Amino acid sequence: MLYIIDSYAWIEYFTGSVKGKVLQQLFLDSKNRFLTVECCLAEIKGWSLKQQMDFDSLFKVLRANSRIIPLTEHDWIDAAQHRFEQRQTQPDFGLIDAVLLVKQQEFNCKIVSGDRHFKNLNNIVFL
Repeated sequence: MLYIIDSYAWIEYFTGSVKGKVLQQLFLDSKNRFLTVECCLAEIKGWSLKQQMDFDSLFKVLRANSRIIPLTEHDWIDAAQHRFEQRQTQPDFGLIDAVLLVKQQEFNCKIVSGDRHFKNLNNIVFL
């Protein structure tokens, strides 16, 4: 199975929380493959600065367990459409969340997240 790991899930994993154990269990299955969308790196870096954690060590773990996937200008354009649609029912749905939906469609995979914006969407492993 292929998964996109949201920043939320990475942070739960890095803190060793109960929610983070879900991702840890997914890592144990050698058949699973993982992706991290590059825009999530900025969110994780921001969190690490706030928590005074060493981003470089977190980044090494992230790269060892997932493949970082880049974005194109078309991904951002498509994300605007997804955000517009999601905001019909979730007025504060974010652009980065919409980017994850774009990449989820492209790779036909699941998203791992505990972000409430993903709770009622399809193909989500909700923490």
